[in-house]
Amino acid sequence: MSRILPHPVVSAALFIMWLLMNQTVSPGPALVGAVLALLGGWALALLRPGRPRLGPARAVLRLTGVVLVDIARSNLAVARVILSRQKSHYSSFVHVQLRLRNPQALAILACILTAAPGTAWIEFDPEEGWLLLHVLDLPDQDSWAHIIQNRYEKPLMEIFP
Repeated sequence: MSRILPHPVVSAALFIMWLLMNQTVSPGPALVGAVLALLGGWALALLRPGRPRLGPARAVLRLTGVVLVDIARSNLAVARVILSRQKSHYSSFVHVQLRLRNPQALAILACILTAAPGTAWIEFDPEEGWLLLHVLDLPDQDSWAHIIQNRYEKPLMEIFP
């Protein structure tokens, strides 16, 4: 069974998402979805992702709460910048030095930073540990580096020891 469905949860999620996007369960789209779900599971098996060791669940819940609050704040800040019609905001690129090296934790950090409106993960240098981030409204580069290192990187290092 593991050779046919190496990642059954991923395949099932792909299949369900395909059906939801097509808004039908008729045989044609369902068959295409099943084929794509199988191919997706096999492709993930070829990548051979390691199994992450997770730290305490309370750290995961704490980080989730912080991220949800930060995304809400960021939505309001971006709306304020867009609706103010003033050119008083300063968008720029920020370099942040990260100690984080775990690939799963870096992927989650990329999702967190990109999910918050007004920020975009641009590049990461794995050898040096430098993250290049674009910020829509950047009052102070040092404050952004401090936010990323303390609000996101530290909890992720606790979650992914």
